[in-house]
Amino acid sequence: MFEPAPLVVEAPPDVTALTAAAEQAAHAWRLPAPELIRVGANGVFAAGAVILRVGVCTAPMGKALAFAERLTAAGIRVARPARTDWLDLAGGLSVTAWERIDFDPAGVIDWERIGAMVAIIHDFDPATVDHPMPFCGDFPWWNFDAMLAEAVADADALATLRNAIASHAWWYERARGGDLVVCHGDVHPGNVLVAADGPVLIDWDLLCVGPPEWDHAALVTWTARWGGAEGVYEAFARGYAHAVDPEMLEAVAELRLVAATLMRLKRARLDPAHRAEAEQRMRYWRGDPDAPMWRAQ
Repeated sequence: MFEPAPLVVEAPPDVTALTAAAEQAAHAWRLPAPELIRVGANGVFAAGAVILRVGVCTAPMGKALAFAERLTAAGIRVARPARTDWLDLAGGLSVTAWERIDFDPAGVIDWERIGAMVAIIHDFDPATVDHPMPFCGDFPWWNFDAMLAEAVADADALATLRNAIASHAWWYERARGGDLVVCHGDVHPGNVLVAADGPVLIDWDLLCVGPPEWDHAALVTWTARWGGAEGVYEAFARGYAHAVDPEMLEAVAELRLVAATLMRLKRARLDPAHRAEAEQRMRYWRGDPDAPMWRAQ
């Protein structure tokens, strides 16, 4: 069941290469000239009524297109493919076309509805899903020994983070030995769009198998650590409507914060612009009662 990597694990090349791929796809599919929206795990471009996603993938993109249709058929609101084909281009880049969603950036997310959709996903039989699905704890950025070596030079910070990791290390073996479900992998406000007829859950590249608590972990700390609105997780949990293991949830949520801290520390070693945020995150781990909220960007 365990795949070696999620669908997208490698950072995309430079913007020039992403743009050239999007332009090649737009020309092949007779779409308007693409305009860059953002670069994350993928390059995302608007081409008229179509969104082009450009990235380095670990499996044929037909698997993602087919899975999106399965999600829609199950009543889960997702971006739908605009085409059933895709382009594999030079440099390992793949381009897919998706229907553009008309959404309100200031819209209020119906978290109960999102919770209900995640419950449907968790009812899927993992054996029936033809899509890369690693075990959640095997994502490269959850290899804490490697991340610590790459990201942390300060001895005090290293000891502090090692203690946080060690206190919850038990989760991995318990989770792998328990019942695993199909997880979206990254449920948080940045991956939800508010359309006129309700929320749409996007960015399924980190699809994985894991304990149910994996898809709860980001939201349970959203208010306290990221400054999100009150009641977000409570609404999600009402919609999910199934009991979860509180010890597992606490462990996974706290280790997710460790992973987020390590990623920012790693970036700070390469780019001084990220040092202030990295230090803010370390104040939390050092037990500072006045530690400020974290910022995603």
